[in-house]
Amino acid sequence: MMSQPRPRVVVIGGGYAGAAAAGRMSRKAAVTVINPRPHFVERTRLHQFAVGNHHASGDYRTLLGKGTELLVDTVTRIESRMRTVHLATGDSVGYDYLIYAVGSTATRRATVPGVEEFAYPVAEFEHAERLRHALNTLDAEAVITVVGAGLTGLETAGELAEQGRRVRLVCSGVIGPVLTGRARRATHERLSNLHVEVHENARVVRVGPDELALGDGTVLPSAVTVWTAGFGVPQLARASGFRTDTLGRILTDETLTSIDDDRVIAAGDCAAPSGDPVRMACQSALPMGLTAADTVLSRIAGEEPATLDLGFNGIGISLGRRSGVVQFHERDDTPKDRAFAGRIALSIKDLGLKAAMAGLRVEALRPGTVALPGGGRHPSDTQARTADPAHAATEDSAPFSDTR
Repeated sequence: MMSQPRPRVVVIGGGYAGAAAAGRMSRKAAVTVINPRPHFVERTRLHQFAVGNHHASGDYRTLLGKGTELLVDTVTRIESRMRTVHLATGDSVGYDYLIYAVGSTATRRATVPGVEEFAYPVAEFEHAERLRHALNTLDAEAVITVVGAGLTGLETAGELAEQGRRVRLVCSGVIGPVLTGRARRATHERLSNLHVEVHENARVVRVGPDELALGDGTVLPSAVTVWTAGFGVPQLARASGFRTDTLGRILTDETLTSIDDDRVIAAGDCAAPSGDPVRMACQSALPMGLTAADTVLSRIAGEEPATLDLGFNGIGISLGRRSGVVQFHERDDTPKDRAFAGRIALSIKDLGLKAAMAGLRVEALRPGTVALPGGGRHPSDTQARTADPAHAATEDSAPFSDTR
């Protein structure tokens, strides 16, 4: 008796969510990961790569399960009726199931003149590489301005200042808007010790090749302007006819299945389960990737998929290589009145990043063995609030900060 061929699963995106999903499915499906780069990118370390103290990349040979195919290309369109994805090279790939894990990227800010031409984002590997080259051309006294004080902006400013660079941090509100008062005070203190010039409640209205202008008319010199003020998601799902929220995240149920096609499952920053997306973080991308894989495997086995169950631990910020801030959270991501600062916080943050990479490697070697904290999401409450997809698609229209 001839054995049945294994189901074909295409994973679009090889980040934390996509790699976790591919690893989990590798023994029970024929998995193809389509990614625009031949190497894994540690997005949580791109600020380090930009300043030259980390490679911020990994080898897919150790991160994808045995037999998984890596296809270096970009998906331009999903044709769900034909179960086919079309690629930038002109080729196409068929699938039985599709995992949509395209992640997120920097928000385009064409409404602020000069940003596209003169500012340097750090949301993707190529962005950080371009910034790294620009920094290498500067003299020691040149002023570098970081716009945006979410976690990426804070970490970038800290890395640059610790190297003795002259750094200015500009944000439209307060620094670290997701931080509690205790964690924000510790962050302010560290930035002050690093001699970072902080401008809160300052709106950038124009960026030039060697300056930037604020809403109050102030013009500040800036040899390099780093733009971290907002993240968005690729528009592939929307362009392919799937229903999305206003940012472009694909709408799913709590098993991460698209509300338009039960053969399409989404995970990570680009997914909006019940129209209520979770915070951007590798600590959410990993369990979402594993849940997406489990949903596919359950459907292959003819079983009912489980719903998303993930829990948060907190937020970690590295402010250079000698200090950081860690803020602890309840499983539902509610901040606790508890935070650490200094070397111990940096160690906790770095341990978390190393654990994420180790989790991907373990799942690739022994699929199904990685378990992550749960108990933080309550599907019944979420679904009651967002039962109407039209309502869900109107939520959360503002770009969100990188709160990894």
